[in-house]
Amino acid sequence: MADSTIRNFCIVAHIDHGKSTLADRFLEITGTVEKRDLREQLLDGMDLERERGITIKAKAVAMRYKYKGKEYKLNMIDTPGHVDFAYEVMKSLQACEGALLLVDSSQGVEAQTVANATLAVNAGLTIIPVQNKIDLPHSHPDIVDEEIENTLALPREDCSRVSAKTGQNVEQLLHAIIEKIPPPKGEADKPLRALIFDSVYDDYVGVIVYIRVVDGCIRKRDKIFMIGTGRAYEVLEVGVFKPKKQPVEKLEAGEVGYITANIKRIRDVRVGDTVTAEKGERAASLPGYVEPKPMVFCGMYPTNHSDYEALREALDKLSLNDASFTYEPETSEALGFGFRCGFLGLLHMDVVQERIERESNIDIVTTAPSVGYEIVMNDGEVRRIKSAAEVPDPSTFGEFREPIVKLSMLIPAEAVGAMMQLCIERRGDYVKQEHLTPTRVLLVFHMPLAEILFDFYDKLKSATRGYGTMDYELSGYRAADLVKCRILVSGQEVDALSTILERDQAERRGRAILLKLRREIPRHLFEVALQAAVGGKIVARETIKPLMKNVIAKCYGGDISRKKKLLEKQKEGKKRMKSVGNVEIPQKAFLAVLKTDEE
Repeated sequence: MADSTIRNFCIVAHIDHGKSTLADRFLEITGTVEKRDLREQLLDGMDLERERGITIKAKAVAMRYKYKGKEYKLNMIDTPGHVDFAYEVMKSLQACEGALLLVDSSQGVEAQTVANATLAVNAGLTIIPVQNKIDLPHSHPDIVDEEIENTLALPREDCSRVSAKTGQNVEQLLHAIIEKIPPPKGEADKPLRALIFDSVYDDYVGVIVYIRVVDGCIRKRDKIFMIGTGRAYEVLEVGVFKPKKQPVEKLEAGEVGYITANIKRIRDVRVGDTVTAEKGERAASLPGYVEPKPMVFCGMYPTNHSDYEALREALDKLSLNDASFTYEPETSEALGFGFRCGFLGLLHMDVVQERIERESNIDIVTTAPSVGYEIVMNDGEVRRIKSAAEVPDPSTFGEFREPIVKLSMLIPAEAVGAMMQLCIERRGDYVKQEHLTPTRVLLVFHMPLAEILFDFYDKLKSATRGYGTMDYELSGYRAADLVKCRILVSGQEVDALSTILERDQAERRGRAILLKLRREIPRHLFEVALQAAVGGKIVARETIKPLMKNVIAKCYGGDISRKKKLLEKQKEGKKRMKSVGNVEIPQKAFLAVLKTDEE
């Protein structure tokens, strides 16, 4: 049997409910980190995490703690709270037997709290509800206890009340973890079987693989085999996080740690893969993860074309560290060679873009985000498309489907009317409304993902005076009246500017794009026509007036026919020039249209 003194648990919660601060207190109480090395949010090591005050990557740390004369090994994983990083939470849950579900005592149960609780229940974990921030003057623990019982169906007597900031009752919470969370069930004498739950690239040692040993034992110099990729390696180092990497002699059944094995190629490691022994009896594959499907797509292009290979390497390293991020090469007439990247949401996209610019020092241009669609071809084939450029001829397909999400919002009761109106304006279908307490309401709608992509969250915050929260999950695809809006400059289609829109919006959005282009494209010696077209029909047009030379400046008085003759001659010249001249579209014109903000 696995060691009965091991406890594997993670901390899950909504954004800003104090997960990283509670992790700091655990590190302090268990003496894992010396007092002089302690700082706030110690586990959030990335500059971006510290600046934004959010957790982006799940962090594992091994602690030792004495309780009732016995020393326990506590393996803790601190997870992100934002909906875009829910995949990080899912991975962490598979490496644990228990979860601390943290609720802010002043804010109550939020949308992401409900989502994380559902993930933990589905993973079969023991859940310990915890109320944090009880030291705040405006905390109301009794009301929040009621919310936890009504919304999450967790008994109120199981709920611990702590203050991660002051350390109040945190030691008692450690005792509750040891008493309530079961030890791992693995068998120490069975063949090695370990789950890869994360990985990171290091320039000196190659790929560092984060594992949870389920059965057996792993030591330095062991020969291992990765079932998913079919590759064998020799283990060079085995260790745990304290929270820095610390080599150990071996990792046994139930333990969480890392291995290095001279893995040089990033593609040779897959998150969710199973590690087993190369020789002898090979263990069966562990149930991995559901591969996350990207919801939002955008193009990434290097500003300097010579940075293309450097950008490919940067994306390679990031995709190893973040399995929910995908990319593939694409080209654009306007922006040259680049990549079509897939993300779980806008914050995820923003973080990846900033990490590339910081960690790899590459300037990149990002096109406007769009969602993935499905097209049912005339022969019944369902084709998934990521950008307007991939939309085939309208005569070759019968149905256009868009992604629909189940949107859950926790809002104050007085904001229900405003939020219902906003959701109906955005083509939402009402599902249900639940009054959790007299002042808080859970509102659920089915909505097209494209409608909540840009400014929906901002509008939610405005309508609820900052108290509303939201969470969404993909519920499927639905047929919709969508069209490809093509942008023509002097009769030539510009692929990079085409967009997929609802038919009713094509004229308004098409005109908005043309107005931006008109401001950015410099005037030529001939008239330039800008058009937005749906199918064969022009739905909007703007004109850039030509530069005019005053050809009649030298005519002083005299007959009008002389002036007319000169103007006609100029007109003929412009017509001839227009038929052979090319319109130069500057890079900044594309950027103005492709910017993520909408006017």
